[in-house]
Amino acid sequence: MIVGAIFLICVLTTVVGALIAALTARIIRSVCGLAICCIGLAGLYYFLHSPFLALMEILIYVGAVCVTIVFAVMLAEPDEPVRDENFGSTLVWGGLALLVSAAIFWGLWHLGAHQDWTAPATRVNDGSIKAIGYALLTTYSMAFELISLALLVAIVGALAIARTGRTKEPAPVVGQASRLSPRRPVLGGDAGETPGAAGGAPAPLQAHL
Repeated sequence: MIVGAIFLICVLTTVVGALIAALTARIIRSVCGLAICCIGLAGLYYFLHSPFLALMEILIYVGAVCVTIVFAVMLAEPDEPVRDENFGSTLVWGGLALLVSAAIFWGLWHLGAHQDWTAPATRVNDGSIKAIGYALLTTYSMAFELISLALLVAIVGALAIARTGRTKEPAPVVGQASRLSPRRPVLGGDAGETPGAAGGAPAPLQAHL
C-alpha cells in the first residue's frame, strides 16, 4: 500500500505540474510547473527501475533547463505584454490539444492493458556506469544527441529572450520633477516671504493674484 501511494503521488505530481505549466499565464509559474512535472517524471522513472534516468531527469531538466529559463525571465522585461488573443481561437486550439492528448493517452492505455506482461523481462546488462556509457554511445546514441539538441534549443531560446535586457527607467515628467524637487527662495525676496513666490510677493498677495 505504501508503494502504491508513492506511485500515485508521483503521478499526481506529474499531472499537476503539467497543468500548471500549460494553463498559467505567468512565465515564472510555468517554469515552476515544468520543474514539478519533471520531478514527478523522475519518480516514475525510478518506479520503472531506472534510477539513472531519474537522476538525469532532475539534473538536466530541473537543474539546467528550468534554471536557464528562470535566468532568462530575470533578465527579460519585468512587465509581460498584455495578451490580446481571441477567446474563440484559444478555445478551438485548446480543445484540439485536449483531443490529441486524450487520443495519445487512450492509445498508451490500450497498449498497456492488452499486452501480455506475464513473461519476465530479460536482463540486458548489470546497470553499471560502464554499461550505461557504452549504451549511450552505441545503442542509444540518437537519443543522447537529441537530448543535447534539446538543451541547445533551451539555451538559445533563453538567450533570445534575455537579449534585449531590461529597459531604462523612463524620464520623469516635468510636473512630477517640479513637485519632487525642493523649492528654492527667489532672489530679492524678504525673509518673511513665502519661498518660490513670483517676484518675492507675500503669500496673501500671491493667492489674491
